[in-house]
Amino acid sequence: MSAIIENDIVVEPVSDAIGAEVRGLDLSQPMDVRTASILGDLWNAHLVLLFRNQNLEPRQFVDFSRSFGDLDETPVDKDGKMMVDGIPQLLIISNVEIDGEPLGSLGNLECEWHTDMSYNSKPPKGSGLYALEVPDQGGDTGFLNMELAYETITEDLKAEIIGKRIKHDATHNSAGQRRKDMPYPTDLTKSPGAYHPIIRTHPDTGKKSLFLGRRANAYIEDLSLDASEELLDRLWAHCTQNRFTWHHQWRVGDLVLWDNRAAMHRRDHFEPNTRRHMHRTQISGDKPV
Repeated sequence: MSAIIENDIVVEPVSDAIGAEVRGLDLSQPMDVRTASILGDLWNAHLVLLFRNQNLEPRQFVDFSRSFGDLDETPVDKDGKMMVDGIPQLLIISNVEIDGEPLGSLGNLECEWHTDMSYNSKPPKGSGLYALEVPDQGGDTGFLNMELAYETITEDLKAEIIGKRIKHDATHNSAGQRRKDMPYPTDLTKSPGAYHPIIRTHPDTGKKSLFLGRRANAYIEDLSLDASEELLDRLWAHCTQNRFTWHHQWRVGDLVLWDNRAAMHRRDHFEPNTRRHMHRTQISGDKPV
């Protein structure tokens, strides 16, 4: 059911698990403090916000994203930094090639469930993705409510993870590609990455969530590799149940903003002969606790 919040802003949940569509805003226009505060509250409540039918220049997308905090510069991928010229905060996500050279990051590979850049000591608090070209089929983005996953975990499993930390692998991106100049992780106990608590507390709401990052090359501190793998398998089997998820089917002009602290996301397969071209921003975060 939709509800009018204020100043003709309408919000409607997109699923029982996560996400809401926000209508009544032209994001190309400067945003006042009151509107930014309303969106911040909605973001905390729903974790994922969808804005349809937007028409944004790159600088306008960056300005909108800055309403929620400082922005990170684009990360290093397998081909280096794939950013919009002159705007280091704007990452190109694309399978489009020009003269055989990739225009953006990730190509048409399927991306598994993950949290953006959790291998850093201060991962981004959120990400925005704006659709410029989308395929007719495939390439959907799934979102996963990690607060709901934590709330429904068994007491026995919760007892096993209290106080434990995961090392979040820095060597590969979400599509499984090794990042430029990164070593191959032959020993997961020593490979590059940041340690973060498995149970994370949201700094704005105080809610707890599971913070797992990526499954590949993860390692739980102070456990044997076999014990770490077994516990990680059980955690991932729980949190990736369909009841915690919503999958967004993209249209040109869609902008989706998600909370990187309490939600994970993934991209579905799409045919390599179709075009998917998007811009992404990342909002700076703090150290998970």
